[in-house]
Amino acid sequence: MIWSSVVAGHPEQTEEKIIGRPDLGKLNQGEELVVWSHFARLPVKIVDEINRLPETKQSLILDGVERGKWEYLNQGLINDEFCLFATANYQDQGTNTLIPPLLDRFDVLVESRHPGANISYLIGQVSSRDPILRHAPSEATFLEALRSSNHGQDQQRSLESAYRRYGRILRQRCGVSAMSRTERQAVRRDITALELDLAANAFLRMVLAELSFCCKYGQKRSSEVCGEGCHYTGYLCYEVRNCASNRLPASIYRYAQALAWWLGETCVGVEHIRTILPYVLGHRTQWRESYMLARERENRHEPLPLHAARQATMAIFRRFHEQRHEIMQALHTAACMKDGESQLPPQGDHPLYVEIRRDLGLE
Repeated sequence: MIWSSVVAGHPEQTEEKIIGRPDLGKLNQGEELVVWSHFARLPVKIVDEINRLPETKQSLILDGVERGKWEYLNQGLINDEFCLFATANYQDQGTNTLIPPLLDRFDVLVESRHPGANISYLIGQVSSRDPILRHAPSEATFLEALRSSNHGQDQQRSLESAYRRYGRILRQRCGVSAMSRTERQAVRRDITALELDLAANAFLRMVLAELSFCCKYGQKRSSEVCGEGCHYTGYLCYEVRNCASNRLPASIYRYAQALAWWLGETCVGVEHIRTILPYVLGHRTQWRESYMLARERENRHEPLPLHAARQATMAIFRRFHEQRHEIMQALHTAACMKDGESQLPPQGDHPLYVEIRRDLGLE
């Protein structure tokens, strides 16, 4: 069932293979009905070798990737609960460039690394491929529910019932307890209830300011590159070519909150954000060529995009450590001024100070 829901990245993919197709029998009778693909219906979606999709085909999954919303003909399908995983090979002659809007819809980038000589040797000794997760009756039940013409709550109840039965089998075979839909919703509520502490709040604002600020053009735009001699050369705003989108802080929030929850913390701190940042920046950020050339010559243990993002995270964290008190005081002063108190406007050299004064209507 899972294999039938995987979309393979290749040039011949079509909307009918990815999203859905007309029910030809109904169409002959003059009725327009969509047969949705398993990829569109199932909550877990996998695109294998996504960078083998031509750029013209990548737009087919943009809305579904972000909002779980799929459209075909005059009908629509919305996933109340979904997640997307995609694999991508390293760049070669058979791969294509992923368009920035698609990259921006992925929260994080991680590398599936070679495990090393010793673990690889042990993996090579495993000859059996015991299908421990396969259970034919459960698979038939899932497929029957997916083929049903019932949509919405009725289909969801059928799938949830099949899921619970399969969960009991999984627990017996593997000792793995699968969470119910109610339990998953409870976990999400607990995660989103975690708030950023004041230091994490200030650190995240510093990051967003450096990734979006431009003193010459008002904000970063990929078509406008800062010239030499800019006053803010020492900040990330000089090294990046594109502007941080509004999806970036949402990704940082979600994964920093999830990390804090996983570690049993009561709030999100600076270290949670610092840990997450390279993985949310690595695939989104377009760096200056000079910055990437400098990073390329450094010793590293991960792909260049992740390494460049990690070095940038370290640099901005050092600046935050040096200016922590001043930045937090500036944000406090700005909040007081917003409430009508008479205060001297915050002054400082970091781009965040300019953003604060701009939001206060002072620039």
